[in-house]
Amino acid sequence: MGIIKPKKRRRDPEIAEDTIMIIPKREIECFVKEINAKDLGEIDGCLYRLYLKDNIAIIGPFLGAPHATIGLERIIALGAKRIWVFSWCGSINKDIRIGDVVIPAGSFSEEGVSQHYPVDSDIRPDPDMIQRIKNAFKKENIPFYEGIFWTTDAPYRETEEKIREYQRKGVIGVDMEISALMRVAIFRKVSLASIFVVSDELFSGRWKPGFSDQRMKEMSRKIVHIIFDLAKK
Repeated sequence: MGIIKPKKRRRDPEIAEDTIMIIPKREIECFVKEINAKDLGEIDGCLYRLYLKDNIAIIGPFLGAPHATIGLERIIALGAKRIWVFSWCGSINKDIRIGDVVIPAGSFSEEGVSQHYPVDSDIRPDPDMIQRIKNAFKKENIPFYEGIFWTTDAPYRETEEKIREYQRKGVIGVDMEISALMRVAIFRKVSLASIFVVSDELFSGRWKPGFSDQRMKEMSRKIVHIIFDLAKK
């Protein structure tokens, strides 16, 4: 047991069991404005912000596994039982392009958090939540990919050699948080699933950014609203 324990504080809000983590700053700012969520301010020394809409907590933005897991630990302490994560990722699969939707089924960890959360089970998302996501995508006619990710703390060290190595392992995407978030969720015995939109491509050995791509922007907004609808149900 850690000496420092996440806990609910006297002034912390009451929240629903479903919580939304939005990793990219641009997306959380747009979303909370669209739904007129209540801004509860900066949390944990200004590391991220907490919003409420219909008692559903929305937290973010985050950058990297240590940052994101601090927010996850706090929201679990407040009572979150199901955590819906939205983020962006890089594609290392030539068939998956900017603006495409990807569901992580697991992740190879090259971040520093996971080793501190020992678990006996495979590091996977919650299967019931994943099925709900797939059902929603089918209803909305949204195509998607599903596969293993590579999570790294070092975005400037995504080398050609590493990309080829993970391509050989069947990895389809790269990010900076999801392996740690899945492991912490399993360790804390809560449910977690995530949806990503591809923001950039690395599969060729050259970086192709797509952060200003219109399809990527539109798909990101659409997916965040789908997550909110899932959380409300």
